[in-house]
Amino acid sequence: MTPHADPQAGKAVQAADRAHVFHSWSAQGLIEPLAVAGAEGSHFWDYDGNRYLDFSSQLVNTNIGHQHPKVVAAIQEQAARLCTIAPGFAVDVRSEAARLIAERTPGDLDKIFFTNGGAEAVENAVRMARLHTGRPKVLSAYRSYHGATAAAINLTGDPRRWPSDTGAAGVVRFWGPHLYRSHFHADTEAQECERALAHLEETIAFEGPQTIAAVILETVVGTAGVLVPPPGYLSGVREICDRHGIVFVLDEVMAGFGRTGRWFAADHFGVVPDLLTFAKGVNSGYVPLGGVAISAEIAATFDRLPYPGGLTYSGHPLACASAVATINAMEEERIVEHAAQIGETVLGPGLRALAERHPSVGEVRGMGVFWALELVKDRTTREPLVPYNASGAANAPMAEFAAACKQRGLWPFVNMNRTHVVPPCTISEAEAKEGLAVLDEALAAADAHTA
Repeated sequence: MTPHADPQAGKAVQAADRAHVFHSWSAQGLIEPLAVAGAEGSHFWDYDGNRYLDFSSQLVNTNIGHQHPKVVAAIQEQAARLCTIAPGFAVDVRSEAARLIAERTPGDLDKIFFTNGGAEAVENAVRMARLHTGRPKVLSAYRSYHGATAAAINLTGDPRRWPSDTGAAGVVRFWGPHLYRSHFHADTEAQECERALAHLEETIAFEGPQTIAAVILETVVGTAGVLVPPPGYLSGVREICDRHGIVFVLDEVMAGFGRTGRWFAADHFGVVPDLLTFAKGVNSGYVPLGGVAISAEIAATFDRLPYPGGLTYSGHPLACASAVATINAMEEERIVEHAAQIGETVLGPGLRALAERHPSVGEVRGMGVFWALELVKDRTTREPLVPYNASGAANAPMAEFAAACKQRGLWPFVNMNRTHVVPPCTISEAEAKEGLAVLDEALAAADAHTA
């Protein structure tokens, strides 16, 4: 679809937004949200006719791209047939969505509890773990993001937690593996894995294993850096949890449904959690949907014991219809396989080539359509291009880089001192190469701040 410029309409949209919309994670008087007129495939555009290649997949959720016709048609058809029904009824489209998801989750995660998004999925997974074990504590990593609701934000490791951290939420944090910025003085992935597991084991010992309900990890850490765990780490966590009767929760809200080139990132590592949270890519956010995939053992806990949790819109028919259409389209069009291939043959090699040319690129990491460039002032010292949680003038180098991307028609995902390369799983080879070329030019803005 070709964008049609209508600047006056754009100004009206912006004016109404500024008058009435309260935006998340923002100082309201310091933002100027872009007025978006439309989207299709890997692009969206504004009312001035500017077209952007979406290297952010919005919030890393439009895995199937914008306006996929099969998903749009499924929502329309479902709306004409049954718009909504309470969660307590059995509905064909809800059951089919659950079946399709359960078929793709690892192991015996065959029961699906639907939520409206990822944060609620985490909330309910933690509740299930605590009720199943009768224990209060949950362990989570410092480099993590699990959502913005009450328990999820306390489990989150990044600075967005700070204003809401109660200090009494039953959460204990630990360091996960990250060789580039190792907390364990490791030189190899094998050392990092061994020492990170020993650190977790010691944390559990000092907290008291009998007090710990769950360990929650993002299978591949998302917003905090696209951190792919070293071989053996997740299986090591699984073994530790089994030994102490601790529920192992994998958060696949961002990594699931093709993002890493597999249906779930856990498939890369041969690990089966007790609970798995999902959202985002399950239907590319066309209608809000998330959920928890539950093991047979934990599901059995609630065979006679009522589960004390629920949502008015759990398993909403429009959301479930969009999930069914998304999963079927991903299967029919081999979108998961395409994500793996584009990562292996285009994004991975292309990003590594950028690292060779740009002194600001300290590390390239990722898989599928899930990548990050760690930007640094000095490759030798690995000093980040901007300080941790920088804002204002301190964040200028990253702001300049982001502006350079947007000026060239690419919408980046920027967090801290990193740019994440997370386009839709459907991105074409030509589009991926176009985006890499823009990054090549925009990184000059970051290079200007290197030693």
